[in-house]
Amino acid sequence: MESRSLPVPDGLEGVRVDAALAKMLGFSRTFAAEVADAGGVTVDGRTLERSDRLHGGSWLEVSWVPKRGPEIVPIAVPDLGIVYQDDDIVVVDKPSGVAAHPSVGWEGPTVLGALAAGGIRVATTGAAERQGVVHRLDVGTSGLMVVAKSEHAYTALKRAFKEREVEKIYHAVVQGHPDPLAGTIDAPIGRHPTHSWKFAVTPDGKDSVTHYETLEAFPGASLLEIHLETGRTHQIRVHMAAHRHPCVGDPLYGADPTMSARLGLIRQWLHAHQLAFTHPQTGEWVTFTSDYPADLAHALEVLRGD
Repeated sequence: MESRSLPVPDGLEGVRVDAALAKMLGFSRTFAAEVADAGGVTVDGRTLERSDRLHGGSWLEVSWVPKRGPEIVPIAVPDLGIVYQDDDIVVVDKPSGVAAHPSVGWEGPTVLGALAAGGIRVATTGAAERQGVVHRLDVGTSGLMVVAKSEHAYTALKRAFKEREVEKIYHAVVQGHPDPLAGTIDAPIGRHPTHSWKFAVTPDGKDSVTHYETLEAFPGASLLEIHLETGRTHQIRVHMAAHRHPCVGDPLYGADPTMSARLGLIRQWLHAHQLAFTHPQTGEWVTFTSDYPADLAHALEVLRGD
């Protein structure tokens, strides 16, 4: 049995219990309903039904029996590009809307599921649902990921990412114009103190370093090239939001919905554009690049036409 005690954010005022649990704890809507049906959700000692509405500021107690770990389900993802592969690694160009690997509450397609559907075997090292995965991209972030196919490659790449020996370059469109136009954000990132599904700059967070440079400026927005030293969850999104320049299309971290709609975006403008590392078998430095997908390219066209 697991349990959490947490406040209901004002933003979830009037939201159904099952929908709120899905947002606050990352459950699937189905599992959230199951937890409520089992009497696992209470407020001030009163058990709530799945359809009850929450009140902002109230204190929620949630208890549940964890399900078995998620399994890799082979599901083809036609838009997933195979940029390169050999006996040791496979480099993929991940579309938005695809998770790196299965997780509790995620019922959509995954990179590992797509590789399995394509008959591509990966390393067996790591947790069962994350075998071969040495780094991740957010579901809403597109671009390059490398997955280990051999056990040797898995060990070597995990070490390379940990020792910051991998070059990760992202492109992002952010609101406004950063001042200075190029710089470094060195601020620790941890769980958000009041929103369990978000991250934030926190005094006790993990060391996080982001370098950025402005490539192009538009009215009300900027295209940045971003080099990551570290690889924290939501790092670019958190750091740019803390710098008061959230990624366009990212309402979770404060993006303007009006601008997102004008650009036709339903996810953050963030793309893993280039990935470079020492090949775990040959020792050669290899570099891969990815073009912008159609939705991000269209948003740039609109900005350039303003």
